[in-house]
Amino acid sequence: MTYRPLASELETERLSLRPLVPADAAEWHLELLGEREDGTTRTLDEDRRLLADLLASEAANGIGFRTIRRRSDGEPLGYTGLLIGRASLDEPELAYELLRRHHGQGYATEAARAVVDAAAATGRTRLWSTVGPWNTPSFRVLEKLGFRRDRVGADERSEFVYLVRDLP
Repeated sequence: MTYRPLASELETERLSLRPLVPADAAEWHLELLGEREDGTTRTLDEDRRLLADLLASEAANGIGFRTIRRRSDGEPLGYTGLLIGRASLDEPELAYELLRRHHGQGYATEAARAVVDAAAATGRTRLWSTVGPWNTPSFRVLEKLGFRRDRVGADERSEFVYLVRDLP
C-alpha cells in the first residue's frame, strides 16, 4: 500500500513540530541523550551524522521525527515522530522523548497526539509504541492517546511492552 508522507510541520495550541534536522544537533539534544537510562552519549559530530541519516530515512520512507518546540519562545523541548523500529512501515512505532525539565506539563501528550492525527492522515490504520516496563509516565501518555497494552517483548538490551492503537 502507498501512504502519504507524514506532515512536515504540525502545530498545536502550545507547540510547533518541525522536522528533526542536523542543525538540531545542539546542546539541548546532547542533554536529552545524556538523560537516558542507558547512558547514551554522542559527540556533536556523531549527533549531526545521526540526524542527517534520520532525515535521509524520512525522505526514503515518508515517516520521521519532529523537534518539539514551545510556540511562545521557540525553546526545544524534545522530539516525537514515527519510526519503523520494532514495528513496520505499514504500522510504524510512535516515539517521543522530552528533556526532564519539561516532564509533567502535558507536552508529550500534546505533541504525540498531533503525530497520531498526522499518522492517520497518511492512510495508516494502526500504530505501535514500545515502552520499558518501568516507564509509568509514558504508559499514562499512551493510554490518554488510546493505546492499549498488547504484549511483552525483549531484545538483547531490555524488556519492553508493546502498545497498539487502531486509527480511524
